[in-house]
Amino acid sequence: MANREENKVALVSGANTGVGFQIAKALVENGYIVYIGSRDLQKGKAAVAELGENAKPLQLDITDSESVRMAVRTVENEYGYLTLLVNNAAISHAGKSGRTMEEVLGSQRASIAPINELKTVWDTNVFGTLALTQAFLPLLHKASSARIVTVSSALGSLGINANPENPYRGNFDAVYGASKTALNGIFLSLAIDLENTNIKVHLVSPGFTATALNNFQGTDSVEEGSKEPIRVALSEDLPNGSFTGPVGFSGKDHILPW
Repeated sequence: MANREENKVALVSGANTGVGFQIAKALVENGYIVYIGSRDLQKGKAAVAELGENAKPLQLDITDSESVRMAVRTVENEYGYLTLLVNNAAISHAGKSGRTMEEVLGSQRASIAPINELKTVWDTNVFGTLALTQAFLPLLHKASSARIVTVSSALGSLGINANPENPYRGNFDAVYGASKTALNGIFLSLAIDLENTNIKVHLVSPGFTATALNNFQGTDSVEEGSKEPIRVALSEDLPNGSFTGPVGFSGKDHILPW
């Protein structure tokens, strides 16, 4: 087991591609040992081949309790603590693949959203994310100073979507968008729960990034959209319970309204 003073150890879920991969890459470049969480282990190994020896593949399906348990055991056996948990894994829908973003959002309006699809998306984005976090809390508590960074979305902001002048409020759907609202609420609750401990909790929005989540229809490249999540993942002095996004997105520096 490695000495905790020698290494900062991170786990990034959904790290084999997209924003998660960019976060993992930045962490490796800044001296972290990084576990590359991926549902498909072979895809995780392919990502590690690009990232180098400080990256480690880790089979991880956050909706599978046995997969989560084995991931915790691996990190515990190899290091005995975790410095940083980045919750990045998420899905945007559970319906037919190949649809445009507009088609997906249109089918996920609250008046018509299939409840079974809503449950499937929330099982990953909300319940799976919290289950993974709860499972790793004992190892986070064993670090001298630890952080949880959860990739959310400004689309989940009630403050932004309640504003009639927001041109994108029509995209606030009951399946994906509201799952991020629930995620925000739960992790704000966690930040309050942990505020007198060694663990800080942060939520971050990448902005409208072109990834598989939106059929690559976002306005920002994955490199551009990863800048704010990377900033937060690397920052050790942010206030507990922060919710931030790209500069200019909210009109208030990085701070987003809940």
